[in-house]
Parts: sequence; structure tokens; C-alpha cells
Amino acid sequence: MSYRIKIHTPEGVSEAQRIAAEARFRDALVANLGSDEMIAPVYAMYRQLVVVYGETPDVESMTESERAVFESWQLAETAAMIAAFGTHRYLDEGGFELTLLDEDAQQGV
Repeated sequence: MSYRIKIHTPEGVSEAQRIAAEARFRDALVANLGSDEMIAPVYAMYRQLVVVYGETPDVESMTESERAVFESWQLAETAAMIAAFGTHRYLDEGGFELTLLDEDAQQGV
């Protein structure tokens, strides 16, 4: 499973700055999740947990492994947002889009 990250930046940010922010975002995810290969599966599991439990779940209702995945992604995402936008960012300054890519579709199968 692979992924694509797109950073949404406020007006006035150059393409080079946006690309650099994407690289910082990805690097922070890797640093927090352990490897590039972990980003897509952990994010996919996190999204499934959000469907089942909601955006702000009662973590006590989750299994230990569900809680570990949920909290791992949240910590990694927070670190990535700080790496991309800085510690004093505001919600209207930008965001990210992480798209999971089907490898078969990429290969034209």
C-alpha cells in the first residue's frame, strides 16, 4: 500500500516552500511511526477506527491494540503538522491530505 501527501498552504507560499513542508511532514511521520512503510497501513487502520469510534472516541472502549494505533497516528500527525507548519500555527494556515493509493491501480492492473 502506498500513499500521497499533499500540503494545503495559505496564499503567498511558493511551490518550493510547499514541497519542503511536505517533506518535513513525511519525515516527521516516519520518525514517529518507525518507517515510511508504516505510514499507509497505520493511517488506514486509524481511518477505520474513526469510522467505528468517531473522531474523539472514548479510548477505554477500544482494545489495547486499537488504542495503540489510534494514539500512535494522532501523535505522529501532531508532530508532522508542527514540522510542516511550526508550533504556533493556526487552523486557517493550512492542512494536509493523505491519500492511500491502490498499488494495482498505479500499475494499471
